[in-house]
Amino acid sequence: MKLTWVDISIVLLYLGSMVTIGWVLRKKARQNKLSYLMGGKSLPWYLLGLSDASDMFDISGTMWMVALCFIYGMKSIWIPWLWPVFNQVFLMMYLSKWLRRSNATTGAEWLATRFGTDRKVNASHISVVVFALLGCFGFLAYGFVGLGKFMEIFIPWSSVQAWFPFHVSPEYVPHIYGIVFTLFATFYSVIGGMHSIVIGDLIKYIILTVACVAVGVIAFVRLHGHPLPVPEGWHNPFFGRQLGLDWTKIIADANKKISEDGFSPFGFFFMMMLFKGVFASLAGPAPNYDMQKILSTRSPKEASKMTGFVSIVLLPIRYALIIGLTVLALMNYDQLNLSSPGGTDFEKILPAAIIQFIPAGIMGLLFTGLLGAFMSTFSGTLNAAQAYVVNDIYLKYINPRATNQQIIRRNYAVGVAVVLLSILLGFFVKNVNSVLQWIVGALYGGYIAANMFKWYWWRFNANGFFWGMAAGIAAALVFPYIFVGQLPLYNWPLLFLISVIGSVAGTYTARPTDMETLKKFYTSVRPWGFWKPVQLLVQKENPAFVPNRRFGLDMFNVVIGIIAQCCLTILPMYLVLRMKLPFIITCGILAIIIMILKKTWWATLEN
Repeated sequence: MKLTWVDISIVLLYLGSMVTIGWVLRKKARQNKLSYLMGGKSLPWYLLGLSDASDMFDISGTMWMVALCFIYGMKSIWIPWLWPVFNQVFLMMYLSKWLRRSNATTGAEWLATRFGTDRKVNASHISVVVFALLGCFGFLAYGFVGLGKFMEIFIPWSSVQAWFPFHVSPEYVPHIYGIVFTLFATFYSVIGGMHSIVIGDLIKYIILTVACVAVGVIAFVRLHGHPLPVPEGWHNPFFGRQLGLDWTKIIADANKKISEDGFSPFGFFFMMMLFKGVFASLAGPAPNYDMQKILSTRSPKEASKMTGFVSIVLLPIRYALIIGLTVLALMNYDQLNLSSPGGTDFEKILPAAIIQFIPAGIMGLLFTGLLGAFMSTFSGTLNAAQAYVVNDIYLKYINPRATNQQIIRRNYAVGVAVVLLSILLGFFVKNVNSVLQWIVGALYGGYIAANMFKWYWWRFNANGFFWGMAAGIAAALVFPYIFVGQLPLYNWPLLFLISVIGSVAGTYTARPTDMETLKKFYTSVRPWGFWKPVQLLVQKENPAFVPNRRFGLDMFNVVIGIIAQCCLTILPMYLVLRMKLPFIITCGILAIIIMILKKTWWATLEN
């Protein structure tokens, strides 16, 4: 076993505290459905923002990003645009407040505010629930595999094998670890609901912050006077048509990894990410833990503040850890054991570097923080899955008059069922990157068109939403079998086109949404876009109504907000790498943008 008793004590203390939090807050969570799923919409924005950031700081994603940083260097800051990470900027500037104005509990329930409650709305409602559950199961399996790979290095199977009365094949060892620690996350999230999730996230974030800063300092000190063995262009975040990194004389398997990823034509890859990312961001948040946190805020203004706070508390801390471990791994690559049955597994760099180069105590904090990161992501995603099953299936179609006790019991049962199914799916996942590519490149590609039209086009109706979602999800499920071995991102334009055709065809084969529903939506949410016919009717009835004319200002804020987000990402990397001039320039750009946004965004926030 690699951990010392100091490290193990920190881990056990953390696990014990999570179980205690869930048990103590169980009564508060059981007060009613709103308290269980959304913390009663009483939690302050900064706690929800910190919790949302903690959910995004997951083991699997961080392992993947350390591997990217190791191989792609400073250019790796662009690859998370696959999500896209800058969707948080769109949310911050306008979409969070639009969403929160609905007062809905889930994304599926939100549809009633946009399309009404007729039969066709029920079909679109079901399509959102199906998509949400597919996404939740995918993220749970993704986190499950990442956790297992992380634990396997820290606690070698040989040291605990005697405790298990059955034989486990090497390829399934990560899954056994995943099951064990999933049980802890399941307990406190299912028993304590949103209140325990947020408090647990706060504790985890404090631990991670201390550990990440310590890792960054260790790397900064050790790098002094020791140039990194990296190819030319590794330190440069900018790029041309081709990636331009050649690892042949340093680590030959890195070239193989670049080839397998399919990122080598980097200019084309970047344009595809940007093209997809803008549309995905315009569509708003996917129905997962991110949306649940937005809907749980106290007001639309606080929803905007919350999503803006996420990038500030997440990116600098996370990238201090990423660049710190990357530097330590590059300086001592020959001491890392990254071998696997399929060759070099660069996703193991994170745990391997922690074991080899992080001292006792700090290792325990980091291990605990990353274990907590898994539990945060897992619990947040599980909470979203429970909300969709209980609120949008059980209460809507099975037992609309359920008592509070029945609702809580169903939440418990659904939580356990979702966990068991996600564990089963985890056994079929090859690696972190494979499921990540399917989620962000394929499944979310089918979600974008219908969810973009719903905000900006008055004529778009429930029938168009259903067929847009159905076409997109069906294509996302089928494409991996048609385009075998191809990066899902490169199939995205076709997937998007299919979803657009489904959306438009479905819209014009059914009547428009009831005008009273549209007028109510338009006056409460106050979106900009193609709403002229509805706007004219609203102003005819209420001449004092002022339409939203913030499109230009919102888009300006989005552009400079994305630049600020990039600065927050690259700032700790420049600092740890001792790149003084780029660091100073980045600080200057960030300071200017903050002063601008204080006037163009913060001072103009509205409910």
